[in-house]
Amino acid sequence: MNIAIGADHGGFELKKRLITHLQGKGHHVLDVGTDSTAAVDYPVFARKVAEAVAAGRAERGIMIDGAGIGSSMVANKVPGVRAAMAYDLSSARNGREHNDANVLTLGAGLIGASLATQIVDVFLETECTEPRHKKRVAMIMESQTGSPAPAAAVGGASADLTEQDIQRIVQRLQSLLGGQTLCVDHGAPCVGECPDTARRFLELGAGRLSSGPDSPGQIPQDIARFIDHTILKPDATREMVDKVIAEAREFGFRSVCVNPCWVSRVAAGLRGTQVLTCSVIGFPLGANTPDIKGMEARKAIRDGAREIDMVINVGRLKSGDDDFVLKDILAVTDACRDGSAVSKVIIETALLTDEEKVRACELAKRARANFVKTSTGFASGGATAEDVALMASVVKGAGMEVKASGGIRSFTDAKRMIEAGATRIGASASIAIVQEAGQISVSA
Repeated sequence: MNIAIGADHGGFELKKRLITHLQGKGHHVLDVGTDSTAAVDYPVFARKVAEAVAAGRAERGIMIDGAGIGSSMVANKVPGVRAAMAYDLSSARNGREHNDANVLTLGAGLIGASLATQIVDVFLETECTEPRHKKRVAMIMESQTGSPAPAAAVGGASADLTEQDIQRIVQRLQSLLGGQTLCVDHGAPCVGECPDTARRFLELGAGRLSSGPDSPGQIPQDIARFIDHTILKPDATREMVDKVIAEAREFGFRSVCVNPCWVSRVAAGLRGTQVLTCSVIGFPLGANTPDIKGMEARKAIRDGAREIDMVINVGRLKSGDDDFVLKDILAVTDACRDGSAVSKVIIETALLTDEEKVRACELAKRARANFVKTSTGFASGGATAEDVALMASVVKGAGMEVKASGGIRSFTDAKRMIEAGATRIGASASIAIVQEAGQISVSA
């Protein structure tokens, strides 16, 4: 089969793997770009894939961006194309059996390479054969062209996603993100209480998402949802961890962040709430080898972690060994993508020069992390507003966010970090921050 494939910078690595897979199965692949991880606009490449299918240069098309939604919308504007976003095997099969989709869109930020290859195989192997489905496909064409579709043309006109489709996709994305609340308002998905999630989806290509009331630089009305309630002391006992779990349930923090040995206990204790389980990897020195960090991350995700904060190899960064540091970060971000977990990269700012901080953030960008994070809290210093602002200036264009942690003990500290560009706060003094915020009138 002739297959057109394209991707933006967020889907570039997955595109390479899928091309190898497709060629190994004997397919002829038309690669329309992009050719690197340098930032590009997904609509350009989604249109190229769709036009290749519409013109008959390819029988099927595959387009990959961060979430898959935006590319589907773009492709469906090209006459002769029916693009379907798939996030599991059943949606891929349904897109072919019921809608005779000829373009598949994938979200590299939501599914791992193994699942993506299975989805592609199902998409290529499934046919639309039921007369009632083919009749409805013809109706899709008629709704676009305004005239009945000739039988020979049932392989292609466009069909935008219905609101029911959007609802189902949003619900699925919510489950993939570990329970972060998404809703649909005025016909467009939004993230009412998670502005950072909204911003991330917008950058990933979800053009119909609208962000919540808060944004970087604004103080959230519910600051608890910006805080990862943290207990990483080496002498933390079961009783201390249980106390943190109870506090998180009471105050509604974004997550509870613990060492890996406590992940399963925390996940069980938070079940039924919107509070996520977060774990640290390579903590606090970052000196483990990449393979060990990758295995540690995968184990934490299996135990119930929905967010992973990994420490880079600071010594290798300071030695100028950027290839090693990239491999180090990728070992964890790949594990997070495969396990549908959020990845945060701790660069330990207190030990770095400004030039090294920028390099570390650039490497985290190349590894497609979700966040960069200032500190472990175990070095000589913690978060500063200056470091947060510098980090945000490097990563914000890639849709990434900044977590400030280390030495944040008051609402005043947290406010300063948020104003500098942080969208997440890591703190053990979380309750004091929330209580102080409740006593101060702050305009959001």
